[in-house]
Amino acid sequence: MEEFHFCADGAEAKLRVDKYLSEKMTDFSRSFLQNLLAKELVCVNGKPVKANYKLRLGDEISVQIPPQKEVEIVAEDIPLSILYEDDDVLIVNKPKGMVVHPSAGHESGTLVNAIMYHCKDNLSGINGEIRPGIVHRIDMDTTGSLIVCKNDKAHQNIADQIQVHSINRIYEGIVMGVLKEDEGTIKTLIGRSSSDRKKMAVVKQNGKEAITHYKVLERFRNYTYVQFKLETGRTHQIRVHMAHLHHPLLGDQVYGPAKQPFSLQGQTLHAKIIGFEHPTTKEYVEFEAPLPEYFNDLLRKLRTIR
Repeated sequence: MEEFHFCADGAEAKLRVDKYLSEKMTDFSRSFLQNLLAKELVCVNGKPVKANYKLRLGDEISVQIPPQKEVEIVAEDIPLSILYEDDDVLIVNKPKGMVVHPSAGHESGTLVNAIMYHCKDNLSGINGEIRPGIVHRIDMDTTGSLIVCKNDKAHQNIADQIQVHSINRIYEGIVMGVLKEDEGTIKTLIGRSSSDRKKMAVVKQNGKEAITHYKVLERFRNYTYVQFKLETGRTHQIRVHMAHLHHPLLGDQVYGPAKQPFSLQGQTLHAKIIGFEHPTTKEYVEFEAPLPEYFNDLLRKLRTIR
């Protein structure tokens, strides 16, 4: 068990202890520190305190960090489409049908299994768990660019950029129906659906703010080719927002009709561009994943049936 010790000075008096720790322990996320507080692993003057405790001059703060847990994931020699790689990050073009992280029913053949083989021991571990570099995810049937972090510093840096919504994420997709507006912004709350807990939905309360900017790229007879720019990154955000507009993504059998034309494998959605401040150089970098073959084939087909 690793321990940290601090003493509150005059300038820090009256600060909430969770805010104080987030400023002192920048290698850890605020949510991780709040979890330590909830588990009574943060003490002030020898006694556990809650997150809203306000510090006083001279308070002695101690923080216990539990040892990291190894994740039992088998490295698998699965080919990867790599857009970029250096000592800090790996940018992968994820194929359709590949799950990002192992879960029940998907214990192998995931992106994590593949990157553990590719990166060997060079992957991040942060917030109490040795995690194989995953700082954000995209759905199994969504294709495109994904950041993998190769050390803790990069992981925390990219996680912070995601939290303040500064990462440039641009998707392209095909939706059902013809969008009338050339562009627009959807701003709602997204939370668990009250009718189906496995699905997300636009909700009036108890949700998280979700903002999607969209622009029409091309219109077809019954479909629209659209670019999406994410301001936030909620679970299934684009899929939920387009269903909310009554223009679900083509192929999306969760948020759209059960019967789908063109024999598609899930939603027609591609994470085309990802841009961010590099964790080490601090320069803005941007990477583009080319549209997958099935997507280009579908566009060609739709252009012939206008």
